[in-house]
Amino acid sequence: MKEFREKVFSVVSKISKGKVLTYKEVARRAGKPNAYRAVGNVLNTNFNPEIPCHRVIRSNGKTGGYNRGVEMKRALLKKEGAM
Repeated sequence: MKEFREKVFSVVSKISKGKVLTYKEVARRAGKPNAYRAVGNVLNTNFNPEIPCHRVIRSNGKTGGYNRGVEMKRALLKKEGAM
């Protein structure tokens, strides 16, 4: 699990400002294409501001969860031009 967690954080840390990836795409890039729910669980534990987990959204275009609150996630995405 630790290896997957590190891969998720690595993938997410490379998402450019104003861009987003889906949980499913992060899972694919981390080497476990069906582990998109696990990606959400990993990101829920992130409190490192250098890992922009707010840039990961649901496949249907909705924001999904965020450990600092969904409103904060929407505000950050809007500020970055991703919404």
